[in-house]
Amino acid sequence: MKRFCAIIILLYALCGCANLNWFGGWGSGNVTVAKGDTLYSISRRYNVPIKDLINANRLQAPYTLYIGQKLRLPIKQYHIVKRGESLYTISRMYNVDITTLSKVNNLQTPYSLSVGQKLLLPASVSSQPVASKTATAQTPKSSYSAKTQTSKTTIKETYTPPAINRKTKFMWPVKGTVISGFGNLGKGRKNDGINIKSSLGANVSAADSGVVAYSGNELKGFGNLILIKHSDGWITAYAHNDKLLVKKGQKVARGEKIATVGSTGSVTTPQLHFEVRAGKKAVNPRNYLP
Repeated sequence: MKRFCAIIILLYALCGCANLNWFGGWGSGNVTVAKGDTLYSISRRYNVPIKDLINANRLQAPYTLYIGQKLRLPIKQYHIVKRGESLYTISRMYNVDITTLSKVNNLQTPYSLSVGQKLLLPASVSSQPVASKTATAQTPKSSYSAKTQTSKTTIKETYTPPAINRKTKFMWPVKGTVISGFGNLGKGRKNDGINIKSSLGANVSAADSGVVAYSGNELKGFGNLILIKHSDGWITAYAHNDKLLVKKGQKVARGEKIATVGSTGSVTTPQLHFEVRAGKKAVNPRNYLP
């Protein structure tokens, strides 16, 4: 299974069953919003992940753009492979999953690297135009704060995630059997959630009350996807649905039916990919379910 991310494109950004990052070649500089432009259309035009446009420009929901607005495009960053480094150690260094890193660089298993090889880093590693991390290869303390030294200035960005120890358990979003667990699946693959096998058309319920942050199918591999942002900063994701029954911005109650189980996206059997995130950090859903 691949990673969720994010969208989380409309919140922070994602990753789960698949990486929610549309990484490829993106440019640097500014783009001026024209009539009819949306965040989605600009991301597709310049092949930039939506979440990176959001982070780079510090945009806030509902992400309304206006004609003439200047948006900054993120810059490319690289890491130069050193002796003894592997794709795994580099992914840990920048707090990105191996699947994302391999996709960005078009690497195939067994992901053999050579000393001096130049690896493109996902744009989500930093939302600021900073000097390439290849110079120091320092490990960020967490995905929520990064401090990078340049020759003239120090750029520091901070983010306070919700407490990992959530007081209230989420409810199971669907009845079924867990067929893929959280964490590494081998061969560089990682699941940022769990996959629950169920019957086609079965009810998918909101794991807790919140606001629908995304409802759609723009992200390859996830099929019909719903993201719910909860009042305490937590996020839940529901992928591979058959029918979506809620819209972006809609308030939902705990246990409310939001979709039906399907096999859309990268799966062929009816199942729900379910993720729980403490802000940006994907956590094992089993630890937060009854």
